[in-house]
Amino acid sequence: MGCCPSHGIAGCERRTQFCCRCDGSCHAGCTRRYNGAGTAGANDLKGAEEMKIIQVATLISPSGEYGGPVRVAVNQTRELLAAGHDVLLAAGAQGFGRRLPSEFDGVPVMLFEAFNPVPKTGFSGLVAPALQKWLKTAVKSADVAHIHLSRDLVTLPAATEVRRRKLPYVLQTHGMITPSNHPLAGTVDAVWTKRALEGADTIFYLTPQERLGLSNVTRAPLNLKELHNGVPETRGTLATAEAAIEVLFLARLHSRKRPLMFVAMAKALHSKYPDVRFSIVGPDGGEGPAIEIAIRKSGMGDALRWEGALSPEDTTSRINRSTIYVLPSVDEPFPMSVLEALSLGKPVVVTDSCGLAAAITEASAGTVIDSSLESLVVSIDRLLANPDYRKSVGVRARVLAEQKFSMKAVCDQLQLAYSISSGAS
Repeated sequence: MGCCPSHGIAGCERRTQFCCRCDGSCHAGCTRRYNGAGTAGANDLKGAEEMKIIQVATLISPSGEYGGPVRVAVNQTRELLAAGHDVLLAAGAQGFGRRLPSEFDGVPVMLFEAFNPVPKTGFSGLVAPALQKWLKTAVKSADVAHIHLSRDLVTLPAATEVRRRKLPYVLQTHGMITPSNHPLAGTVDAVWTKRALEGADTIFYLTPQERLGLSNVTRAPLNLKELHNGVPETRGTLATAEAAIEVLFLARLHSRKRPLMFVAMAKALHSKYPDVRFSIVGPDGGEGPAIEIAIRKSGMGDALRWEGALSPEDTTSRINRSTIYVLPSVDEPFPMSVLEALSLGKPVVVTDSCGLAAAITEASAGTVIDSSLESLVVSIDRLLANPDYRKSVGVRARVLAEQKFSMKAVCDQLQLAYSISSGAS
């Protein structure tokens, strides 16, 4: 039986027609057959209901520094594949070396070298010219594109390309497109952002604040739809009184995430709970040197550690080994790490500016605090001092994730939007 050279899977059961390294000649015996140029044949699994979808994200890397938007794109791709669609996630890439993978966290990807032509411009200055070139051909056999849009030079040109090629597309902005005072924002919006928004069939937003921000970027009418992030069903280990207790911060070490406040909280509680571990996991986002200094000065030894970056496919198991998950960020739209912790039955602590705060409060699935260090210390103290309370909060956390943030509900909403965009309904 044939084998797709891109994905190396016997019988090509995971093959996608967008793969530019496969000419289709190996697909005579495939479970899912395609005609020569990659168009759907008569033996498709779901006939007209099956769609060919390109997802586009800014950056995929082994250390996962781009965070939530990529996690969302991976989860959506996996769920859409399970629903019988043909999906490929395309993105810029860094950190893999010369040979880019064709699979990431279990889903098929098409990756292209990303780099910053201008130093110190961060994610917004990334470019991936080969991705734009690939899109010119890939859109010909696609039904719809789903672009995880930010003000960067990867996803904005991608939106321009699919619009130019008249491929229907939807956008998901993850709280990243709002009115900005940055000196270049006006120019970027005039050249790229407004046209991308105005040409989209649907724009998915997370919070009412994001909806308002999108409406203020352009005066043109937009088809804005609320879409929550979802989390795959998991089975974590609920904390017990006998287990080693660990309080975990897992996020990029950026000032907005406030990892230094996590260190300050750990120092405040260490004398009362000397056997509790306080762990920081994530890539440096600018606060790394300060965190290293703060940890050294704390005098806590192994009770307080920064473990460094972690591969995205390992984050779920790492959260599962913890007891309490803490994200003291401000203005965090809809953090995937918190959703994963909830699904694993972990009590979570977030600030009142987090997009998940209302749901967590309503379900009593964690603690919502203000932005002060005092409130963070008090909330963690209560969870550490009361094992039964901690366990009951964890049970409610898992129920919340299962009932309100399932991937099936996300997939159903995406399929409807894609069908309307592509005219398949």
